[in-house]
Amino acid sequence: MDSMQFEIKQEQQFKYSEEGTGVAVVLLHGLFGTLSNFNQLIKHFSAKYRVAIPLLPLYELPVTKTTIDGMVDYVDEFIQYKNFDQVHLIGNSLGGHIAQLYALRRPEKVKTMTLTGSSGLFENSLGDTYPRKGNYDYVKQKAESTFYDTRLATKELVDDVFETVNNRSKAIRIITIAKSAIRHNLRNLLPSMRLPVCLIWGKQDSITPGFVGEEFHKLLPDSELNVIENCGHAAMMEKPDEFNKILERFLDKHL
Repeated sequence: MDSMQFEIKQEQQFKYSEEGTGVAVVLLHGLFGTLSNFNQLIKHFSAKYRVAIPLLPLYELPVTKTTIDGMVDYVDEFIQYKNFDQVHLIGNSLGGHIAQLYALRRPEKVKTMTLTGSSGLFENSLGDTYPRKGNYDYVKQKAESTFYDTRLATKELVDDVFETVNNRSKAIRIITIAKSAIRHNLRNLLPSMRLPVCLIWGKQDSITPGFVGEEFHKLLPDSELNVIENCGHAAMMEKPDEFNKILERFLDKHL
């Protein structure tokens, strides 16, 4: 299913996709996230929820604003602009990190949070790819390491990452935000988060390995940990049916 089936709206400073009606489910993507990563999720949940995906301005802001706090500001403004209340927040990878910081800043706005392959405690950073950014095979290998089934690292996806890391303006911003994320370790803040959290982890995730999911589970007082077999860092893309089943059960509990 092609992501172009989902209209991208532009209103004020926001670009976003929105499908369905009802209670808002807000999805936050990662560093190399695209709408197509969430195709199956949007299709499944927009039957019952209003699924909104703000496109994070990872490459549009001045470098000084391209920080994890800058992204939290953007999400905060987006949720206010849309008048959403009591959202179900879902974050993948860097998006999970942003989700946690937003929930800490605006606890009254978030009903539940779902984290999948989230940063915030530990990640094998993509930062080490930069000295060899001109090497296509190296970028391909990095993209493949995102998945258990390496066939999911299609040529289109690898080309997209390769273009990003070889674009000086984008590369600088990725490094800036990656460093800012590492500085924002959330270990000491997680025990104060009282909202229900669903953790969905791929068993073969090599970027935020299994022990990271377990650590989140230990530190978040009201959390459940779900592990998907034969699955890497992008569970919603690699195992969409299992991912959606876990998420649906969790959301149904917290309607």
